[in-house]
Amino acid sequence: MSMDPRHYDVIVAPVITEKSTNLSEQNKVVFKVAIDATKPQIKTAVEKLFDVKVKAVNTLVTKGKTKVFRGTRGRRSDVKKAIVTLEEGHSIDVTTGL
Repeated sequence: MSMDPRHYDVIVAPVITEKSTNLSEQNKVVFKVAIDATKPQIKTAVEKLFDVKVKAVNTLVTKGKTKVFRGTRGRRSDVKKAIVTLEEGHSIDVTTGL
């Protein structure tokens, strides 16, 4: 299995929230991905990095909000998330890290 460094550019980090933990029971894993990553790129990156079969990829872009931090207005950056559905019998333990 060849490790392409570009796969690490596609997948930024796993999303570990209560909602994503509940999704893991349905064989789904949530990742933060590069804002310009496409669904086929995400699919191949997950399959190569974790050695699993991907059934489907759903993506969403969360727009950055304007927030006030110590009296200074700042803007959070836009974040793209991918909800990756795995084939039956495959699983990824995101708590272990990569």
